[in-house]
Amino acid sequence: MKQIPNLFTLLNLIFGCLAIIAILQNGIVIQYSPEGAQFVDIPEKIWTASLFIAIAAVVDFLDGFVARLFNATSEMGKQLDSLADVVSFGVAPSLIIYQFLRLSFAKQEDGLDISTIWLVPALFIAAAGAYRLARFNIDTSQQYGFKGVPIPAAGLLIASLPMIYWNTDIAFVQELLLNKWFLYGIIVVVSGLMISKLPLMALKFNDRSIKGNLPKLILVGFSLLCILFLHWLAVPVIFIGYIILSLLFKNN
Repeated sequence: MKQIPNLFTLLNLIFGCLAIIAILQNGIVIQYSPEGAQFVDIPEKIWTASLFIAIAAVVDFLDGFVARLFNATSEMGKQLDSLADVVSFGVAPSLIIYQFLRLSFAKQEDGLDISTIWLVPALFIAAAGAYRLARFNIDTSQQYGFKGVPIPAAGLLIASLPMIYWNTDIAFVQELLLNKWFLYGIIVVVSGLMISKLPLMALKFNDRSIKGNLPKLILVGFSLLCILFLHWLAVPVIFIGYIILSLLFKNN
């Protein structure tokens, strides 16, 4: 029974690896219109990687639930969970940004020959996530709240980008996601939020009172409205809402 939560954790890791495989199988292709205009495309859409990361997040939630259900929490499970999270919510999202940067540069003349040094910043997300997890593992004060954005939240935010890109009809949004400076901005902001000590609420309902769970209830209602009206664009909006609510109710 004690190994059941660890099996869920390893499943999280496997889905993270599947996401990486899906990302690395994509090759950028240059196409030309009859008028000579240049287009870039990724034939095998990396949104499948987003699905694997989302499944990894569900499994990540379940391993903690199962561990509490069977009273099977352990130090090994804690370390194993962090190792799996680095892959699923650190490395895989980093490679999503890496591919988007390649796609962004590919729009330029000879863009596919860009130096790797311009793409390396994408890996800062994985590095920041690993640092965030290491600090979390030795900090006993984060039982009822977080210091810095949790790596699963950051990973899911970035995993939403392919889903937004391939499922939106808003040209401005698509162009923004292929703007290298916007992508660099995402890297800086998301990495900075993970390594920061910003006080953020944990999404656990510790009691049944409305007052004690007010910010979480507001976030749930806000999230449902966003999903209803914004679809995949809801993910970054909910992420921002989560941070704002955490700061507004930081004393709760």
